[in-house]
Order: sequence, then structure tokens, then C-alpha cells
Amino acid sequence: MEASFSTLGLHRVIEPIGALPQAAYRLDTRPDLWADEVRLRVERLNLDAASYRQLSVKHGGRGDLVRQEVRDTIAERGKMHNAVTGSGGMLIGVVEEVGPHSPMGLVVGDRVATLVSLTLTPLHITDGLRQWDGRSEQAPASGHAILFGRSAAAVLPADLATPLATAVFDVCGAPALVARAVHQHAGGVPPPKVAVIGASGKSGCLSLAAARRAGAGLLVGVVPDEREAELLRHAGLADEVVAADARDSLALASGVRQAAGGDVDVTAVCVDVAGCEGGAILSTAVGGTVIFFSMATSFTSAALCAEGLAADVTLLIGNGYARGHAEYALDLVRAHRGIQMLFEARLTAPGAGPRRQGT
Repeated sequence: MEASFSTLGLHRVIEPIGALPQAAYRLDTRPDLWADEVRLRVERLNLDAASYRQLSVKHGGRGDLVRQEVRDTIAERGKMHNAVTGSGGMLIGVVEEVGPHSPMGLVVGDRVATLVSLTLTPLHITDGLRQWDGRSEQAPASGHAILFGRSAAAVLPADLATPLATAVFDVCGAPALVARAVHQHAGGVPPPKVAVIGASGKSGCLSLAAARRAGAGLLVGVVPDEREAELLRHAGLADEVVAADARDSLALASGVRQAAGGDVDVTAVCVDVAGCEGGAILSTAVGGTVIFFSMATSFTSAALCAEGLAADVTLLIGNGYARGHAEYALDLVRAHRGIQMLFEARLTAPGAGPRRQGT
């Protein structure tokens, strides 16, 4: 297409004009490319955990109704953007065409995972998602998607199965940011203590491994029940495992403090349920850092809770992107059989998705 374009994708916004693609209500999904764009042939959508949980709970676990709502949302908005959670997910696809000025370095035939949210990715589905039963986060799909000049994507690794690599790429921003936060607290004696809430989930187990690599001392993994606790103990990623409801602020903080011998320096919230802000803040020492990765987080509640508790802690929003985050996450998976085991358990569980706390 010869018309002027923006590396931010502003030319794809239909309404409201002037909004960025993520904030827009509807996007232009035409397959013709502007000069810096890339078109993908879609193979699989991966809904983020918070979005899938919300849809499954709303429809009482009926996969056909979940599928219908996702299909209708994409058709209406030209992207997958959950109106309740505000989140979407990512996708797997094959590069069909590359614009002459694309800076992404992709070539036709590359099989890639997008590293930007479906809430800002122009998406057109042609098969009605008929191969998906609506009972898992990963949905086989046919259609096309568009990446802008400032989008990000990673070529799928040859040594990992596609469902596993897809799940890793969906949460790969979490371990990179945890490592950065731990580095900032490292160097003292004793080394920083870290708690990961939702530690047996995808982003949670990666965050534990990243914290250890970054120089953390004691690692506390918080899970919702004893079944998840046994999984995490078997994976060998945490020094202490606590079974607690992350929504019960006092019980969560008490469990973390007992396991850690006091408050921790860094707390990572990796659960796909709402109401976990208070316990994470109460578990964190003065001058510590709380990182919120879940799209179920109320960032307003987190800020006001910290203020109301007179908690002098740094609150970070995990934005899903950090330079080199995809390869870093893959390296952690390759290095830790325990991570692979936990991911495989998620991917093979019947009806996997809304049952768990970890994302």
C-alpha cells in the first residue's frame, strides 16, 4: 500500500481515530501490507491465562460458548481483546509476506511466535475456530495477522515442541523482569529473599529460576493447594513451598514470613485471579519490590493498598517485554528439567486453563 503509515500501526486504527492500536476499539485487518509490515498465516492463538479464565468462568466451562465469544470478539474488533480483562494473548504463525521496509528481520517461511499482545495485533480468522474445543488456552486457527514496524516476534526454536514454546513465549517477560529486580537488590549479605506467588504456573516457575540465576538467596514458592505444592517440590525450583490462598492477604503474608524468616525483598505475583495485591505487599520488606504480572491485577488497588498500609515498596507492572526476554526464557527452560515438567503438566492436563492459580 502506498499511503503513509506509522511504525506504531496508527494507520490500522479504524476507531477511535488517533488511538494507539492497543487502546483502539477496532482495527483494519486487510491483508495488503504497508511498507514496514509483516503478514503472518495464523496457525494457533494462545489466550492469556486471565482472559481464558474469565471467559471459561463466565460460560460455566462450556467450550462452545467460549469459542463463540472469542470468534465474535475477533470479528467485531479486528483483534482479540477481552473487554473484561483488557488482555488478549499471542499467536503462532508463518511469515507470508514482508514489507520492503520491515525492520524485524523476518523472511517468508519463518515460523514465529508474536511477542506483542493480541490486543494490538490486526487479526482475521477464516475457519471460525472450528478445530478448537474452547477448553484450553491454545486454539488452533486459520487466518492472517499483521505485525507493525515496532512489533516483536521470535522464530520458533527447533528443539522445543510448538505447544511448549508457545506457552513459554506467552509469559517470557516475567523472568526477565524478575531477574532485573533481583539484580537491583543483590550484592548484600545475606542475598535477597524472593517470593513468587503462583509459583507452579508458567510465569511463576520461570520467575523462580530467573531469581536464582540472578543471585537470589532464599526462594519461597506460593501455590494454592497441596497438590500444586507437591508438583513444585518435585520440580526442585523453590527452597520453601507455601500453600495459601493468594486472595487471603493475612494468611498469605503469614505463610511467606514464616517460610522466609521475615519479609522478602522481592515478591512476584504470577496468578490469574483477582484480589492478590494486599498479601503481596504485606509480604515485602521496606524498600523491597513487588512485581505484578497478572492481567487480573487491579493496579489501582495495588497503589492504594500500599499507601493505606504505609508500605514503602516499589510496585512494578510487568509489561511483557524486555530486551532479549524470549531467548532468556528459552534458556531457562532448557536448563531446568523442573520447568519443563511443570509446563508439560499444564499443557497435558484435561481442560487445562481455569482450574489453576498460576499463569
